[in-house]
Amino acid sequence: MRKTKRSENGDVILLKHTLAERLRAEIVKGVLRPGEKIVEGVWGRSLGVSQGSIREAINILAKEGFVTKALGRSARVVSLNADDVKHIYQLRGAMEGLAARLAAERGCDTSKLEQALKTMRHSAEKDDVAVLLDANLAFHLELCRLSENPYLIDQSYRILPPFFAFVRIRAIVSGQSASLWSKDFPAYRRIIDFIKERDGDIVEQYIHKTMVGIAATAYDSWERKPAALKSDYERLHPVQRILKR
Repeated sequence: MRKTKRSENGDVILLKHTLAERLRAEIVKGVLRPGEKIVEGVWGRSLGVSQGSIREAINILAKEGFVTKALGRSARVVSLNADDVKHIYQLRGAMEGLAARLAAERGCDTSKLEQALKTMRHSAEKDDVAVLLDANLAFHLELCRLSENPYLIDQSYRILPPFFAFVRIRAIVSGQSASLWSKDFPAYRRIIDFIKERDGDIVEQYIHKTMVGIAATAYDSWERKPAALKSDYERLHPVQRILKR
């Protein structure tokens, strides 16, 4: 752990970011499982810090999407079931498809999308799932930001960070290789190219059909073998063939 700092009354407290790192590690390792309560008093005693310090750390994790908090209730590790994932993909198809169309119509700068894809490729080569998924999230948030629609952007920050946090937990706990995401890189490349070419209608259709296509099997696919994933991807992505140019 990183070193501590002293408050004005002389008490020694761990930095909230250090505590957040510790709790995040416990979540990713599966010690704290999806849906499990994070009891401030229990973790405070375990780590030798105050409940207030744990609460601050939990607030950081809530912003990152790793935990959910309801007023007056204990925080819980983010948890989604198969239906949740399916519905989120369906919503993302509409939301991100619209964002890409708006970005394409205005001929937006795609440099941040390019950088996110570059990071994903590099992370796959190094087999770093955590960094790859962080870059993946950055790609989709930037895509929504390019819409310049404040309501769409607001919804993207409500939906995407918790979703990707859950994917990250499942993928790391199950020991998936980062290389499994390499199959998606041509799709990201095509999205960028459609935006640069100002093909708004095409990119909207492309994203919508792709998201809807994978919605039904995404939940299970995060823990599947590479061969099965490749088979599902080819079967569920006819839009790749339809729109290939």
